[in-house]
Amino acid sequence: MDNRPIGIFDSGVGGISIWKEIRSKLPAEDTLYLADSRNAPYGEKAPEQILDLSIKNTEWLLDKGCKLIVVACNTATTNAIDHLRAHYPVPFIGIEPAIKPAALGSTSGKVGVLATKGTLSSALFHSTSRNHASHIEILEQEGRGLVELIEQGKAHSEDTRKLIRQYVQPMVAAGIDHLVLGCTHYPHLIPVLKEELPEGIRIIDCGEAVARQTFRILEEHNLLSSEKDRTIHQFYSNADHKLLSRFLEGVSGDVRVTYLDF
Repeated sequence: MDNRPIGIFDSGVGGISIWKEIRSKLPAEDTLYLADSRNAPYGEKAPEQILDLSIKNTEWLLDKGCKLIVVACNTATTNAIDHLRAHYPVPFIGIEPAIKPAALGSTSGKVGVLATKGTLSSALFHSTSRNHASHIEILEQEGRGLVELIEQGKAHSEDTRKLIRQYVQPMVAAGIDHLVLGCTHYPHLIPVLKEELPEGIRIIDCGEAVARQTFRILEEHNLLSSEKDRTIHQFYSNADHKLLSRFLEGVSGDVRVTYLDF
């Protein structure tokens, strides 16, 4: 048994969608979440910048004693996780668009992917598409501006709705039956997406799969926490930590949100 916390980092509040799945799957685990909102979105940055930010975030979490790190950002995963795994002694869990289940479930043969530029242009994204969806037409759409709106607390605003409509309507017209969310920020848009998409289109994100993989790796490495009455969940943001608190409204337990200048 290992009662050290699980570390999670993202370019802002997006990874809260991943954190919620992990907390649900692993209720005995303490967590430490680092939100690098000051540098969001990562998807617009050069690969070298993304790697540098990922190293900085990782080393901070390791200094805090984390036993495993979830890179809760598609762009950081595709640009940095191989380096992180090669240079640091803890297990890393990465994020990638859930193309495989969408391809397996598609009957129209057309799947939409809404993601950042950094993810869509990555080698990992293209290898995943090639390995799991060679028989499927993948319609890619860069979600320009969506991360910024979410980081401003405007996930349900009219500006966000207009962008979503602009991005998904061509994919709907092309006949997609699944929409893969290729950015951990985008699950926060699901209520708006459901209003803008026809009923028959299934929205898929990777949160549940990441939580299952986190459990599997912790179990495999004998890192699962002992059962305890109280868990502690610490969140740090280098921007508006009050916004981060809003994304955690209604969450029970010992949840602490702090501003950190990093």
